[in-house]
Amino acid sequence: MDIAASGSSRQHAILIVEDDDSLVKALREKFIGEGFQVYEARNGKEGLEQALSKHPDLILLDVVMARMDGLSMLQVLREDSWGKTAKVIMLTNLSDGDKIAESLQRGVLEYLVKSDWRIEDVVTRVRQRLNE
Repeated sequence: MDIAASGSSRQHAILIVEDDDSLVKALREKFIGEGFQVYEARNGKEGLEQALSKHPDLILLDVVMARMDGLSMLQVLREDSWGKTAKVIMLTNLSDGDKIAESLQRGVLEYLVKSDWRIEDVVTRVRQRLNE
């Protein structure tokens, strides 16, 4: 699914790869309200397809999902010529040190634990990372 806010010039495009429908809805509404173009995927397989076809400016990626988890998606993404430098922020419920280390080794910008971040703060962090 791809949803664009109307009336903006150069929009940043983000891909939300997340299986929690209520979180996707909240993120989508906030990002669109802030002028972002939003792509969505419900699992790593769909996320990989969207990422490689749409080339979003940043990917918000959950770890635990059906069909292909976030770390598996990240591994395959990094093997692609575009994907090896794609900006990725992990947004997950897992605070497992091994998962954090593995994500950072694969070049994610940040590893955010969902319960520690309000939606508004996630949007602010995404904006900061896009402006680096």
